[in-house]
Amino acid sequence: MYPYVRLTKEMMRVRSMPRIDLFDTHVSHHIVWPQDIDMFVELNNGRTLTMYDLGRVPLALRIGLIDVLKREKWTLTVAGASVRWRRRVRPFEKIEMRTRAITFDDKFAYLEQSMWKKNGECANHGMLRTAVTDKNGIVTVDRLLAAFGENVMAPPMPDWVRAWANADALRPWPPMQDGV
Repeated sequence: MYPYVRLTKEMMRVRSMPRIDLFDTHVSHHIVWPQDIDMFVELNNGRTLTMYDLGRVPLALRIGLIDVLKREKWTLTVAGASVRWRRRVRPFEKIEMRTRAITFDDKFAYLEQSMWKKNGECANHGMLRTAVTDKNGIVTVDRLLAAFGENVMAPPMPDWVRAWANADALRPWPPMQDGV
């Protein structure tokens, strides 16, 4: 089940935090609960992606994006993700999650998220391509920034983000299906 209670708690917590700039890092702390684990008694890989919502949505609130979404009747979506898992996260472990926007292009914002163990080790690292949508599809970044009241230039796209975006653009859509 989606962690609505945890997300609500995070949103209430960040309302009292100061606003941050578009490319600042939002830091949050979480506990891995029994409902987050898999049969190997570690944080489930799918639940990692769900827990990343607990960093992304509060980041959107702190940078002022949630207000724009409400006003314009827009929504957020994840259009692609690449996650690297390196350390197991066990039940009841406390993790620190770091979430920040890296850059954007004409349609997408690229976000970086990571979970850090108490001993300072990075447990996992995600790169997500996100978009804002309306009833007609993706809202261009220019349109979003105009509604946001921001006049910012995109930071240079790091090579590793560009390589992932380029590789993902080569994937066929819809996916090929043998025999269908």
